Amino acid sequence: MIDAKEARQRLIDGNLKYLCADTAKGDVSPALRRDTALNGQHPYAIIITCSDSRVIPESIFSAGIGELFVIRVAGNVIDDHQLGSIEYAADHLGTKLIVVLGHTGCGAVDAAIKGHAGGFIDSIIRDISLAIGDETDAFRASCLNVGHGVEVIRRELEIHPVHDPEGLVVAGAIYHIDDGRVEFLDYITE
Repeated sequence: MIDAKEARQRLIDGNLKYLCADTAKGDVSPALRRDTALNGQHPYAIIITCSDSRVIPESIFSAGIGELFVIRVAGNVIDDHQLGSIEYAADHLGTKLIVVLGHTGCGAVDAAIKGHAGGFIDSIIRDISLAIGDETDAFRASCLNVGHGVEVIRRELEIHPVHDPEGLVVAGAIYHIDDGRVEFLDYITE
């Protein structure tokens, strides 16, 4: 099992490979499929991200089968379902790094800025609106939404931002859909 610092570096290195790639770089071989079927999964990072079809964590971080525990929901909002999934991966799989990955051009964030809602989407927009307040700049709003998700995870799972006895680290990042770059947000990765 690797610690959160090494896991974060693997994500950064994987994103650098992705920026130069024409095809996916992660291992999806039959041998690895058999190995993970027999020996289980051992992801090095938990990624909570948006359901947007342009955001593909395994590709973005050049990861293969069993390397990332990915949780997807529109607007990368955090509720009890996401918290339960995070808790499972941290407690039962031993994963030390939790990353809330927002992205540029997020339709859910845009809907929250514009005040559009309705139906079941309303609960997502309410959560994002709480996170962004009166912010109208889409990039800053996406960063605020990521920061809110990080704080919800820390508070609800009682993870201290500087040192957690279990070695868990919660980080925030933004994926730039135009060029593929992942920007870790230092103000929330302590």
